[in-house]
Amino acid sequence: MEDKKITFEELEQALKSNYDRMLEEIADAVNNARNGHIIADSEELVRDANGRFRQTAYQQALEILQEKQDFFPPKGSKE
Repeated sequence: MEDKKITFEELEQALKSNYDRMLEEIADAVNNARNGHIIADSEELVRDANGRFRQTAYQQALEILQEKQDFFPPKGSKE
């Protein structure tokens, strides 16, 4: 498996549009918050955008790795 690792560049390319979308969502959440209520109005939206990106990033990393390998642990495996 040593030669079948994912690279930063592969993951960066796969996630570029998702990353940009997350940043847009964060900017929108903060910009649309009421004066004096920025944290209260935007914190959940920012957390949710970050959570969606985190899940997508992990899924993309696994998909890239799976494409490079001849095997993948079966469902239910603890690996």
